[in-house]
Amino acid sequence: MLKLKGPIAPETPYDMSIATDELRESSVSLIGFGFDGTACFRKGTRLGPDALREVSDGIETYSPYLDLTTEDYTFYDLGNLPVKDQTEASWQEATKCFEDNFSQINFEEHDIKLMTLGGEHSISYAPIKKYLNDFDDLVLIHLDAHADLRDGYLGYHYSHASIIKRSLDHFKEGHELIQYGIRSGTKEEYEYMNRTGSIAKSRKEFLERVSKIDSNRPIYLTLDLDYFDPSFFPGTGTPEPGGEDFHSFISFVKILTEKNIVGCDVVELSPEIDSTGNSSVFAAKVVRELILLLTSKTKGAIK
Repeated sequence: MLKLKGPIAPETPYDMSIATDELRESSVSLIGFGFDGTACFRKGTRLGPDALREVSDGIETYSPYLDLTTEDYTFYDLGNLPVKDQTEASWQEATKCFEDNFSQINFEEHDIKLMTLGGEHSISYAPIKKYLNDFDDLVLIHLDAHADLRDGYLGYHYSHASIIKRSLDHFKEGHELIQYGIRSGTKEEYEYMNRTGSIAKSRKEFLERVSKIDSNRPIYLTLDLDYFDPSFFPGTGTPEPGGEDFHSFISFVKILTEKNIVGCDVVELSPEIDSTGNSSVFAAKVVRELILLLTSKTKGAIK
């Protein structure tokens, strides 16, 4: 079975020096960031990282879609960033912890691929900022139900509704944003996406745009699980009708096998909203495909 590291209790302090020691050249690592303090509808995503770990024991290591198995690769679960409570100050401390531990390591130079597990979408700020800093020509692919282009929301500058706006604060000339699945946002957000051309308005357009990315150009994926339709994935805080299904995601993943994906985050699983547990299993299978994508492209991850 997939079997990620055992769950770490939210109150358990985590020594991030362990992460630094285990972060190896040409490696794939996972790290959890269990925070949902800015969630504006239904909370619970703080439980996402450990829920993924708990159900992973029941997920097969083999992907029939990619014809790959995690048994052929090595990847590392670094545990969770320290989150004391669900306040903005705690988010700032955990984000600083991420930056302090990884700022001295250039991910491009050392071929380090990191998957961050949320948590609400605001937790993506630290890894996205890191990848934008280390890769001058990065393509940021944003899959989500929401545009996340607000300049703050409900008093939070770093809101889960502002993650892409905050990411754009760190964009350089060579960076590019591609958004798909967006079906909720303000008029101003849609005007921005239409003006800049960041939004793909159909699955066909989106897959074609990804297919045209140069195979050597680095790609970072930020995946809000409410990208999926709530009929398939109800366990998220801000569900929106009209979303995608698992097979459309696999179509995207298969294109990425020919591309240079260098990192990703998977956010907004709220496990207790879905009492069946199916959403956690769904999310774990998404994570498995992304682990295989990352590890299959990292020389040091092969056993």
